[in-house]
Amino acid sequence: MDPIEQALYRTLVVRCQLGDRQALEDLFLRHNPRLGYYLRRMLRRDDVEDVQQEVWLNVIRRIGRLRSPEAFTIWLYQIARSKALNRLADHCRMALSLDQEHVPEEVADEQEPEFSASDAARIHQGLAQLNPYHREVLVLRFMEKLSYEQIAEVVRCNMGTVRSRLHYAKRALLQQLGETP
Repeated sequence: MDPIEQALYRTLVVRCQLGDRQALEDLFLRHNPRLGYYLRRMLRRDDVEDVQQEVWLNVIRRIGRLRSPEAFTIWLYQIARSKALNRLADHCRMALSLDQEHVPEEVADEQEPEFSASDAARIHQGLAQLNPYHREVLVLRFMEKLSYEQIAEVVRCNMGTVRSRLHYAKRALLQQLGETP
């Protein structure tokens, strides 16, 4: 995010904290479409809207307690992730495991594959076939453009785990796309 955009978000968050409804609406309009995309990758279609509303209600209730306005995006996705995982647990549809995969350092530093715009539909279909943890890190990294550090904050794990999940997620996505990693 460039410095002007950072200043804009900081100002919007501070205005929200002061009770400015227009600022909240502006934040909502800026973040809600991408938040919806993230949640659609995590949840069943019929759960997305409910969880999205829960996230924004939580934001409204707690934005006054956000100490660092610059951290709004990370905070928003932490809330969304928590709500999504709670919904998944409520449905008992998936046995989610938080395995700590280990990737050798030379593998973690390999270059990320490039995808063209023409691959978008195939990528979205491939994402739907991945496990939730792999989908999540791919969406946060490539759709939200979060750094490894920011992703680690959102998913509450160490950076090695983020690198590992990204590595295996990219490999799994390439396999779904019919390309051998």
